[in-house]
Amino acid sequence: MVELKNVGKRYSGSVEALKDVNLSIGQGEIIGLFGENGAGKTTLMKCVFGFVGHSGQILLDGEPITRKNIARLAFGTCEFSFLPEMTAAEHAEFYEHHFPKFRKERFRGLTEFFELPLDRPVKTLSAGQKSQVEVILALCQGAEYIFLDEPFVGHDIFNREDFYKVLLGILEPTETIVLSTHLIEEVEGFIDRAVMLRKGTVIGDVQIADLEENGEKLVDYVKKLYGYQADRVSRSLELITGAKRE
Repeated sequence: MVELKNVGKRYSGSVEALKDVNLSIGQGEIIGLFGENGAGKTTLMKCVFGFVGHSGQILLDGEPITRKNIARLAFGTCEFSFLPEMTAAEHAEFYEHHFPKFRKERFRGLTEFFELPLDRPVKTLSAGQKSQVEVILALCQGAEYIFLDEPFVGHDIFNREDFYKVLLGILEPTETIVLSTHLIEEVEGFIDRAVMLRKGTVIGDVQIADLEENGEKLVDYVKKLYGYQADRVSRSLELITGAKRE
């Protein structure tokens, strides 16, 4: 289990990106992490991996995350963290050398499924192909906890739908996915649990099965939680144009 206990993060200028975040992530879960731009989703993930300093504790099975156990975690980021001069095949060799549990067959199957060029430098690939490299490497590292930060940059809707189906088919019961995305309606049928952030604070944590039992859609739950105002468009247009709209 990954546990965040009273985790906080301030950037320069006293910008509070995270505030007293408490969150438990169990094995075998598929979690959607939602929030507006600037809510703290990326910062939360970077804190887990120690990419940025933070207050509070982040534990993996009760132990601090260090070089001894960090291989149990994988991170796929929309910021493209690969080595751009290397090909996808060379990345696979690099990962296999550093991660003994690297899943060679999964890598081969996923790159074939997405028809990803293996012999071209990653920097020459399209935005969608680059994000595929990120996601595939994270999924093949051999980690138990896989954090994906906006993994669908540059993907069309067909590739995204195919990705959900393939991912559900390949994940083992012990593998956990934490998926940061704005595509709430698209992932509702894929995730088990939704965690909502707002201004660095967790404001909601719900099981999708509980919403379904109550006959509630995730997007409606999120809108209610965030206090979404359905008439904001008409009010803005009225203010801008000076004409009242029905």
